[in-house]
Amino acid sequence: MPTTKTFKTVPALYNYLVEDYGPNADHAILKHKIDGVYTDISYKQFKEETESFAMGLASLGIKRGDKVAIIGENRPEWVYSDMAILGLGGVDVPLYPISTSETIEFILTNSEAVGIIVSNNFHLNKVLKIRENCKQLRFIIVMNEVELTEPNVFLFKQVQEMGREFAKENENHFQDSIALSHENDLCTFIYTSGTTGEPKGVMLTHKNIMSNVNAVHEIIEIGPSDLFLSFLPLCHVFERMAGYYTALSSGAQIAYAESIEKVASNLIEVKPTIMTAVPRLFERMYSKIIKGVEASPAKKQKIFKWAVEIGTSYKKAIKTEAGVPIMLSLKHKLADKLVFSKVREKTGGRLRFFISGGAALARELGEFFDAVGVLILEGYGLTESSPVIAVNRPYNYKFGTVGQTMPGVEVKIASDGEILAYGPNIMKGYYKNEAETQATIKNGWLHTGDIGVFDAEGFLMITDRKKSLFKTTTGKYIAPTPIENLFLGSKYIDQFIIIGDRRMYITALIVPDYEAIKEYADAHRIHYDDPKELTQMKQIYEMLEKDLTQFQRKLANYERIRKFTILEQPFTIEGGEMTPSMKLKRKVIEKRYTNLIDEMYEGKN
Repeated sequence: MPTTKTFKTVPALYNYLVEDYGPNADHAILKHKIDGVYTDISYKQFKEETESFAMGLASLGIKRGDKVAIIGENRPEWVYSDMAILGLGGVDVPLYPISTSETIEFILTNSEAVGIIVSNNFHLNKVLKIRENCKQLRFIIVMNEVELTEPNVFLFKQVQEMGREFAKENENHFQDSIALSHENDLCTFIYTSGTTGEPKGVMLTHKNIMSNVNAVHEIIEIGPSDLFLSFLPLCHVFERMAGYYTALSSGAQIAYAESIEKVASNLIEVKPTIMTAVPRLFERMYSKIIKGVEASPAKKQKIFKWAVEIGTSYKKAIKTEAGVPIMLSLKHKLADKLVFSKVREKTGGRLRFFISGGAALARELGEFFDAVGVLILEGYGLTESSPVIAVNRPYNYKFGTVGQTMPGVEVKIASDGEILAYGPNIMKGYYKNEAETQATIKNGWLHTGDIGVFDAEGFLMITDRKKSLFKTTTGKYIAPTPIENLFLGSKYIDQFIIIGDRRMYITALIVPDYEAIKEYADAHRIHYDDPKELTQMKQIYEMLEKDLTQFQRKLANYERIRKFTILEQPFTIEGGEMTPSMKLKRKVIEKRYTNLIDEMYEGKN
């Protein structure tokens, strides 16, 4: 059964873990790679590491209300830092590891952070570059063992040693601080710029975040036998709430992936039961599966297609009153043995479900994975809502929707279709930005900026971002995301964005899947010296044009793509065309490719 234990603050959760639950636990709390081997961290070590670091921060003068930034990949020291800062009554300010020096400077200055904890030399150098401009910044702490030459820069282990000395004279300091924690205290500032604008510091209280954690436990059964694989950035509120606080509060273990590139191998090594992810991961998994099938003999391709059809029929039958016919059940068992079990092996073989967030999951993708026995539960929320507003349940889910609303959260649809949310998870506001706060929260209701509708069973469907909707010169309103998700079903397409605001018709910029188009070129004896040459070739354009036709049939005439341009370079976070949660920044892309876009409307290809 779901846990009945609820927590008002993160420090309360910490105390429960190290004082009540941990001493009797028969498993580790965290796992991470050391010298190529996953190594356990016990609850005892977790307590010692966190409290010595907390005492070290106290010796550096950290007190209630102080802001301390963290920049680093997912690793145990991130968690020790978070628990230490919050236990002292501080407010932590997480930053993405990809943040530039300019972004770091803005956030450190705006948040008035007095210290920053960085992962390695790379991040240290970025901070040192702008340190003099951050007047409030008193110290920098480095998690890795690096050579230090600058004043007031400390190693993580040095601070822990300072903490042990501090504890000799102030033994109860950390526990006394934890006792003062209150649910309405500020917990964290999470800076978000979304797809437009200057970063805004979202102020979340302990109540905001922990209400979301407690709500998850009301609807999803998670327990000590569960193991999470964590790869989404901990600085993102989705991973922090779902893959960190929710996991630990249920007594589950967390294993940290080595990197995004190694997630596939880490899945097989760790054998997780639950994992949070973004649609991009499933798109790549699907693409890899389909490529593998297409490279197989015709007989195996036929078996795979048959198995997916059986899996789809089986899943539909489960939801009917009549249930699953005996013959279909027998066919499903055979399909599972021949096909589905091999797909599940790629996830480690123990996975109960993925939780998908951050962007829209294509209905077809969810249905495919469900058919082969890999359940993806899509949810919806914003940083401003800590983050989950709605989510599908393992026992009650519907693809193409983001599920039903979370316990304790109210949702209504405004007259213009905008989703409004109200509840204990709604942010306190944007730090030092009253105008944006008042524009976003009105009478306690968060104006999400998303357009949506409820179906007859109370499942929420997201149409698009309010700001993303556009109108063609023919007067037709277009919601780009569903159209883009449709075309992402092509094995030849890696990224896809449509253009058409105040234009006569719809066009698109396409980033091809280079492996797929190389295979096509090789099979059709199309000569090229560099794969990027393929983007300029007439044969590839015509092949893509023909491939798009199968998707165009599903669209209204005014939604169809009239022309497209194939790009050489992918959209990236580093390039500024994507947000850290992998959403495309439309305005940035449209500005960057203005000339190519204009050519499509001048009758040129």
